[in-house]
Amino acid sequence: MEDLLPDLCDHFEELVQVVEPMFGNYGGREAFGGEIVTIKAFEDNSLVREQVAQPGEGKVLVVDGGGSLRRAMLGDMLAEKAQKNGWEGIIIYGCIRDVNAIGDLELGVQALGVHPMKTEKLGAGQLNVPVTFGGVTFRPGEYVYADNNGVLAAPRKLELPQA
Repeated sequence: MEDLLPDLCDHFEELVQVVEPMFGNYGGREAFGGEIVTIKAFEDNSLVREQVAQPGEGKVLVVDGGGSLRRAMLGDMLAEKAQKNGWEGIIIYGCIRDVNAIGDLELGVQALGVHPMKTEKLGAGQLNVPVTFGGVTFRPGEYVYADNNGVLAAPRKLELPQA
């Protein structure tokens, strides 16, 4: 799946929406994609904790953290739980922490940056609502793909033709 996004853009240009460049790739899986599950929460990762405990095969958690650079929405314990439950990856419009441990996991993780401070746990946020950042709206049940070239969304699963 090396350089997946350029190939998807070449084959599905009319279908895909590409997120403005802003994310860093922190997980051990550099290229990933799957069905979108969304969370909208500001500086509270309670819903992230709940979702990574659920089966995630074929799914990517897209977290709209409001672009906060003041708290980390994901750390190593939640990332490990996501990996154990089969999640393909997590994209966070916000920060993560424990980057060395997360880099060792077989999980895709992209975020705006890193911050050592954890979030509060107030149970705030919304699950599976459309979220918009970087010029793209992510809708639950649609698809997202990410690699070192960026992040893109598509209304359906994309498969490249066999060479």
